Amino acid sequence: MSSQPISNEVALRIALAAKVLPDVSVRDLIGALQTNLDYEITEESLSTITVTQLKRSFGNIYEVDSEWEGEDADNSDIAAFKEAVRILWGETGYCEEALPIEPYQEGDMPNSIRIAVASNTAEQLDGHFGSCHRYLIYQLSVDEIRLIDVRSAIEADLSEDKNRFRVNLIKDCAVVYVASIGGPAAAKVIQAYIYPMKVEQGGAIREILADLQKAIATSPPPWLAKILGVSTGKRVKNYQAVS
Repeated sequence: MSSQPISNEVALRIALAAKVLPDVSVRDLIGALQTNLDYEITEESLSTITVTQLKRSFGNIYEVDSEWEGEDADNSDIAAFKEAVRILWGETGYCEEALPIEPYQEGDMPNSIRIAVASNTAEQLDGHFGSCHRYLIYQLSVDEIRLIDVRSAIEADLSEDKNRFRVNLIKDCAVVYVASIGGPAAAKVIQAYIYPMKVEQGGAIREILADLQKAIATSPPPWLAKILGVSTGKRVKNYQAVS
């Protein structure tokens, strides 16, 4: 493991680089990077990784000649390694600009709830609970949606219990939005008193959360009313959220 946390930018680069390498998992790639970078995986150290180093790290998957010079070769495998290295260096269009995280302190938004969203791309709901790159954390009230944190999930691949690692990442949230989630993972989420909301088609997060705001403001379904602390007698009839 790295001696310091992996930043969100680094996590995104690693996850995207692993996607272009056939038969290489995120876990495999992290291991190779740790070996080549002395366990210090940062944006600065990633800029020093070479195609030759990376390819030789996967000698058990790809046939690697000890005299191979990566820059002179021309085949699909080497092209994939070149693309992966460009991603790790941050030289492709894959890596995103920083998301608009806003300051938040407890009590800033009275009568609000905290939402986690499984995401791989910008402010999009497009992630499976067990494989998304990160969770976007929103504080939501009737009249405000505030992005307060981005939590990388890339180190879940190094955990013995990946689902438990992910649940612990979002244990302060009341709801998690996902494009999909497996049964065992859903059970662990629910056991942590987090309500899983599956939206298979995904979409723009703020538009999806705007629908949740409307539900809070008018007539929340029983599961949401329970989270909000609305008494049983007020859950439908004459309900009005406090702004």
